[in-house]
Amino acid sequence: MVTSELDDGVRIAQLLASELVGHEGRLAGVTVTDVDPEVEPTADGARAYVVRADEAPLATVFVHPERARVEFEVGPEATLDAASETDLRVRPKAVDPPRTVVFVENGAEVKRVLRVVEAAVGTR
Repeated sequence: MVTSELDDGVRIAQLLASELVGHEGRLAGVTVTDVDPEVEPTADGARAYVVRADEAPLATVFVHPERARVEFEVGPEATLDAASETDLRVRPKAVDPPRTVVFVENGAEVKRVLRVVEAAVGTR
């Protein structure tokens, strides 16, 4: 019986990467690239990999000691709405161009992030 949640940033990012690869439908063209296999989590977040759709960047995944952070580079409104609807912790990032930051606090939230990725793909 599992007695604790997966709350290790590197493992959460690995789980998300494995969920993103091999999907059909809207996620069929999604790939994980520029992977840092030796990434070590930091308080500010260390870049783990880039999520792409048909070779175009969608998001960058960063690892913290206790969570992962996904910074979406496309569809700021759509990704913000999708993350809010799935009860993920989310905030807009006021840069040019604007981004959406989604925090993945545990392994159970990974499936919900897929809906946000689908929203990002839909804006391309």
